[in-house]
Amino acid sequence: MYTAIVTGGAQGIGKAISQKLMAENVFVFILDNDKEALRDFEKEWEQSRLFNAIYCDVSSEHLLHRTLSSIEKQQPSLKYLVNNAAVSEFKPMQELSLEEWNQVLAVNLTSYFMTVKHLAPYLKATRGAVVNLCSTRAFMSEENSEAYAASKGGVFALTHAQAISLQPDVRVNSISPGWIDVTSWKKVSRRKTPIWAEKHHMQHPAGRIGVPEDVAELCWFLLSEKSGFITGQDFTLDGGMTRKMIYEGE
Repeated sequence: MYTAIVTGGAQGIGKAISQKLMAENVFVFILDNDKEALRDFEKEWEQSRLFNAIYCDVSSEHLLHRTLSSIEKQQPSLKYLVNNAAVSEFKPMQELSLEEWNQVLAVNLTSYFMTVKHLAPYLKATRGAVVNLCSTRAFMSEENSEAYAASKGGVFALTHAQAISLQPDVRVNSISPGWIDVTSWKKVSRRKTPIWAEKHHMQHPAGRIGVPEDVAELCWFLLSEKSGFITGQDFTLDGGMTRKMIYEGE
């Protein structure tokens, strides 16, 4: 049985990816800094023996290194890594502090560097694969998104750099989701039944808003041997929105 690590894997897109990997008979180490979300995941899947939910703040080099070292001792058959952890801080540049900027980059970008750096020998040994979660916000923006956009732009570039550095033993790709509705995939205290107007769905050429399962299916494809000839690439998963020309007028 192969093993995977999913950062930010207890809720949202990360949870969907974790569950998809478990469905494919992969043992998953779920790293998350939300203790409530970790407890919810453990309760929901208490009968499963295919995961270990671990508290970890990936922005802390010391804690991340200690956690990864512990995993390596338990599971030498590590084959898959999904860097999914992310935070956002949407506020005007004039109000965004350097501390807030650094925190977003620490979680969304630097942790993606640190995990691959630390786990590279193990991934090489199993000829493994990495998927980094990027975003369409790396290529298009709304106001007041500088920190998040910069972090995701970094993920895009980091991905192809890692792919070249780890060739030919480890493949590295990224996924850039668009509007993915995670409301029903959050921890229990924040979970809601999504209700969107038809106009919200129909603004997507695919005819609907995305769901975490969409990302999970693509992620598993990119990790699996079915994508064995794909590396260093980013895959936009946005229902066609970044290919749609939008004009404002009467």
